[in-house]
Amino acid sequence: MAAALPLLAFAFTSANAQTADDLIAKNLAARGGADKLAAIHVIVTKGELRFPGDFKLAYKETRERLDAANTAVRVDAALQGLTVVQAYDGKDGWRINPFEGRKDAEHMGADETRELADQGSIDGALLAAHVKGSQVDYLGQEDVDGTEAYKLRVTQTDGTVFTYYLDPDAYLEIKIIERRTIRGAEKETETDLGDYEQVAGVYFPFSLASGPKDSADSDKQVITIASADANTQVAPSFFAMPTQPAAPPK
Repeated sequence: MAAALPLLAFAFTSANAQTADDLIAKNLAARGGADKLAAIHVIVTKGELRFPGDFKLAYKETRERLDAANTAVRVDAALQGLTVVQAYDGKDGWRINPFEGRKDAEHMGADETRELADQGSIDGALLAAHVKGSQVDYLGQEDVDGTEAYKLRVTQTDGTVFTYYLDPDAYLEIKIIERRTIRGAEKETETDLGDYEQVAGVYFPFSLASGPKDSADSDKQVITIASADANTQVAPSFFAMPTQPAAPPK
């Protein structure tokens, strides 16, 4: 009987081994499955954006799937009649920030544009890895606030790295750490995700708390989603940078 123990132990270990492909498949199934996710062409979420110090803005985010690898996104955050806009139309990024005294749209830099494009993905960097040519590696398990989460690293072709932490029971994302280069400097952002709700049969996080890596909860900005709709009509020009009015003739 004693001789059988190592074989049993090996069988148990193999049955519980995980690979990156296994975890991606489980995450996709947990989100709602490939068919339901692919059927979402537009998603509009509305809620509140809260900055440290309890500074709150009305929040609206619109995403539209352009093709298998690209999503247009526009974020509108409003307070007291002023609206900050950030958008990516599938090629270019632009912004309007009246709180900085700028009422006209201005182009984003290439690094900021890539960052917004990644953040606006309907699928997310993990599930879009296979169509974007990203490398995914399984890094074992790591404690996240008392949960032994599965850890996956997604390395994109431009060098941007996302580290995903999946709940070991639900296989949904509970934390994402993003490392990218912005204007020559490395930037690491940590996002905690929770309060998942179904939209058209697909689970999305309705609570997202983001800030610099290892920052305190009180120093993070928090997006709380109150409502979400899928596949609503969006005007073709919605994501496009507004044209500036022509200068009056002298």
